[in-house]
Amino acid sequence: MGIFMNQKAFFQLSYGLYVAAAKADSKMNGCIINTVTQVTDDPKQVIIAINKQNLTCDLIQKSGMASISVLSESAPFSLFQRFGFQSGRNIDKFVDIPFQLTGQELPYLKEHTTAYLDCKITHSQDLGTHMLFTALVTDADVISDEKPMTYSYYHEFVKPKPVSEPASKIKGWRCIVCGYVYEGEELPPDFICPWCKHGVSDFEKIV
Repeated sequence: MGIFMNQKAFFQLSYGLYVAAAKADSKMNGCIINTVTQVTDDPKQVIIAINKQNLTCDLIQKSGMASISVLSESAPFSLFQRFGFQSGRNIDKFVDIPFQLTGQELPYLKEHTTAYLDCKITHSQDLGTHMLFTALVTDADVISDEKPMTYSYYHEFVKPKPVSEPASKIKGWRCIVCGYVYEGEELPPDFICPWCKHGVSDFEKIV
């Protein structure tokens, strides 16, 4: 890895934004992900990457099923806070969120969604920080004619801009992905953002 690698180069890759959801032993959960890619047409198969720290990843591994809600440009920041910055181990993420069930009885979002996929996991691979799932799409439908949310659209129009504050008022490191601020002169080398689960390479010093 180059010493002077610019981590922001990865933001130039074309990502979508999705809510991956799963259910096992009556526990239902979902999380924000940015990696869902169709890999074959016949049969319809996709790959899905999910951080291993997420409860949703555990539920997918246990049940062998997952649903994907393709988020639209109307998705508000509060939705990303709900599904991206909180843990399903502490809250029920689907409380007061309009959803329906797929044929496999997995939740998908009814609002701020352009389409959904109902998936059966056929293969999984441990990639270190993430699990990569290969899945057969058993059902799918279009929910609205809204444009799908992209990672670049989220950063430009949805994610709140950092508030500039005097250096004497706040010192630390800011996650360039979600905006979380770690207060302190030095960022621990093994620090993981508690909101978006990204590591130290995605933090910048507040100056």
